[in-house]
Amino acid sequence: MPVLGAPAAALLGLLGLLVGSFLNVVIHRLPRMMEARWAADCAELHSPSGDAHPHAAPTEPYNLMVPRSRCPHCGHQIRWYENIPVLSYLALRGRCSQCATPISARYPAIELVTAALFAWCGWAWGLGWSALAWSGFSAALLALAFIDWDTTLLPDDITLPLVWAGLCGAALGLTGVSLRDALWGAVAGYLALWLVYWGFKLLTGKEGMGYGDFKLFAALGAWFGWQALIPVILMASVLGAAVGIGIKLAGRLREGGYVPFGPFLALAGLTTLVFGPSAMLAAVGL
Repeated sequence: MPVLGAPAAALLGLLGLLVGSFLNVVIHRLPRMMEARWAADCAELHSPSGDAHPHAAPTEPYNLMVPRSRCPHCGHQIRWYENIPVLSYLALRGRCSQCATPISARYPAIELVTAALFAWCGWAWGLGWSALAWSGFSAALLALAFIDWDTTLLPDDITLPLVWAGLCGAALGLTGVSLRDALWGAVAGYLALWLVYWGFKLLTGKEGMGYGDFKLFAALGAWFGWQALIPVILMASVLGAAVGIGIKLAGRLREGGYVPFGPFLALAGLTTLVFGPSAMLAAVGL
């Protein structure tokens, strides 16, 4: 146990609350930013000159920083003291201060989960670059899990940097995984689901998953090494099957009858983070 385990856990837990608040913004806005880019690309392709429509009205900037957060119901601009992680939600009793519309409990839940994961990294690694690296890893997985659950998208803006971060972390000795194992983990992770995708498509004529799942599994391989891929995919598959069956029995399957796989890959990755790859391998008898 690191000497600075408890203080590091407290400090990183506080940081996690702030990062969790930002993750709520990322989860909500990033898919909309992607859709806006796709719409702009389509408009450019359909324009005879290849440019945007000359009479198109200018659009206001929309990114992770601007505009400031507003109530989606009444448009009330969120003040700084209404945006303090968890505390503001409790002070407002879970409602907008202007129109009293209920605020989803998911917002403080994400903040608390992020804080708990950051605190765990501080407790396990103390104050240092390794703890920060694994904290960033956990934040990225949380964002990907909720974005995929909401939209069935796994943005390249997060998955690809996560792959490279895992490889760089291994090269710098921050993850405890050798660069060789991280490299082959990324390769094996991508190819494994790529082969499953094409095998399923050839047999059924349908697409069983998206390319984002390949990249996310590659990222997990880069962070944990190729040895952890089997227990991670087994856990994700079991969790996905159990949740999918439960949703189907409840009659709540979304249109198309599918359940995104990314959230379960992310959950398996976070479980591996907490318990360690060795414990995961032992759990499946490897």
